[in-house]
Amino acid sequence: MNNRAFGIGDASYQAAGGIEGLRRLVDDFYRLMDENPDARPVRQMHPDNLDNARDKLACFLSGWLGGPSLYKERYGSIAIPAFHAQWPIDQSHSDIWLSCMEQAIARQGYSAAFAHYLLLQLRVPAQRIVQASHNRHSQA
Repeated sequence: MNNRAFGIGDASYQAAGGIEGLRRLVDDFYRLMDENPDARPVRQMHPDNLDNARDKLACFLSGWLGGPSLYKERYGSIAIPAFHAQWPIDQSHSDIWLSCMEQAIARQGYSAAFAHYLLLQLRVPAQRIVQASHNRHSQA
């Protein structure tokens, strides 16, 4: 599968291994966040029990990658940047999140093309979250 196919229909969802693959990715992501002391500033923004966060992220990624809209079905609609604006998230937080996700992606056995595509795509909402948080907290 080439890069052009990603983002069309459910190609990205399928490349990620469907919901089971996304749950493995999310499990590895949160495991890395727990294990890496450098990730503590971001991990502390989450509750001790990550079951709900794991489900929400996997469900969100499902719909975001062209698969079933599980997040909307279970939790309703969400505006990712607006939701995250409740926390003061800066570029260092975004970098930590993306670093843990990059490491989790590397553990999945995805093709190099899909791994690159996915990380590139995840940078977009990560930057929007930083901007939304900055806008909200600079007005306070």
